[in-house]
Amino acid sequence: MFKPILPTLRMTMVLALVTGIILPLAVTGIARMVFKEQADGSLVRQANGQIIGSVLIGQNFAKPEYFHARPSAAGSGYGAEASSGTNLGPTSEKLVNGAKDFPSVRQLAEQYKKENELELSAIIPVDAVTRSGSGLDPHISPENALLQAKRVAKARNLSESAVKDLVRAHTENRQLGFLGEPRINVLMLNLALDKLHD
Repeated sequence: MFKPILPTLRMTMVLALVTGIILPLAVTGIARMVFKEQADGSLVRQANGQIIGSVLIGQNFAKPEYFHARPSAAGSGYGAEASSGTNLGPTSEKLVNGAKDFPSVRQLAEQYKKENELELSAIIPVDAVTRSGSGLDPHISPENALLQAKRVAKARNLSESAVKDLVRAHTENRQLGFLGEPRINVLMLNLALDKLHD
């Protein structure tokens, strides 16, 4: 009775060993040798070695002297353990009018215009007021960054043109020339600002 089951059990054990242990270890080992930085999480470190973030995960910057990331719906904001979008459509009452702990698109737009000293009639980029699908997006659009440049320059006592030049220098083009949109990594831009200001 057990004779036909034994080969099946052996094959299951061999497949579990190969696909569950050997293959993942081999792929991880190759990745660590060929793409060490990416395999380690693309971490950004200070000169003293302290980890201050990752180029792959956004952070919430609130001070006026920094460029601000797009809003996040992940946990209390950029919580990697709670990565998710809002899954709210354009006709959602919550998205349009907000809730107790959830600012509406309208509220976010008003706040954005106020903190960046823009006119109430100013047109702002969509990434300034909408949350990303993962809630962890580390990028903003160049248009979003350029609208924030005046506030950042004023807070750091820099010329607006110098800050805009830094924004342009940190603009990443489309991948392979046609995938995605031009974008700016907020953490890397803010680190470059700190170096410029020192």
